[in-house]
Amino acid sequence: MDQIEFDERMQLNGWAVFEDALPDHLIQELKRDCLAWIEVCREYQIANRINESGDGTGHHSVGQGKSIDAFLDMHLFHPYLSHFFNDVPYIMHACNPVGGFPKLDTYIHKVHRDVATYIPDFNMRINMLVMLDDFTLENGATRVLPGSHRQKEKPSDDAFNTDCEPILGKAGSVVLFNSYLWHKGGLNTTARNRVALTLSFGLAFVKPQMDYARYLGEEHGRRLSDLSRQVLGYNARVPTTLDEWYKPKSERLYWANQG
Repeated sequence: MDQIEFDERMQLNGWAVFEDALPDHLIQELKRDCLAWIEVCREYQIANRINESGDGTGHHSVGQGKSIDAFLDMHLFHPYLSHFFNDVPYIMHACNPVGGFPKLDTYIHKVHRDVATYIPDFNMRINMLVMLDDFTLENGATRVLPGSHRQKEKPSDDAFNTDCEPILGKAGSVVLFNSYLWHKGGLNTTARNRVALTLSFGLAFVKPQMDYARYLGEEHGRRLSDLSRQVLGYNARVPTTLDEWYKPKSERLYWANQG
């Protein structure tokens, strides 16, 4: 869609769907790698007594050199993301796989939005939902409340359930939605997973969920394209020592254009 239509959908409802955006081979590779990362995070959750058996989600699935990193480096939706932020540099705030396992009821099935601070008419963050299985009514497709990105207060469960809409689509479809949008996952009543990769992007001066640049390291960063370095936060790092602070302009950790 062109950016005029994108703006209209984002302003009216709070989301836009790009159907059949990914090729089949990438869908299958992403699905495999998302499930593998969910298993890695399940072990962390159990070891750190977060829960007893994992919650079907993973977090911060970057740096493995596999399909998720390849997908990020494609920057398929950069024109729309950049436009959403009025062409100001942005960074990735989260990269979290969701398994959508059958009958599993977790925190993602409660009405929520993915940013706590609310500033009216200010595009702080945007979510990306990559469908790696078909999203159907039966397997718990994400429910959203149209126009609720303009609503500060959380709607009641009854109000949400009365007016919400499911986001349906084929595997390979991608949804961009305002992070202010109130939404929840539906319960998967089938016998098969509903796998997705969920990401969020925000202005560079807003703290991400993970400090990706330090998490991945400088050696990894040197192998990245300029745009990937920007998106992964290498241009918006916070110094931790005076030696890191007193750097020549070309070597500074926090660039002047980051806000």
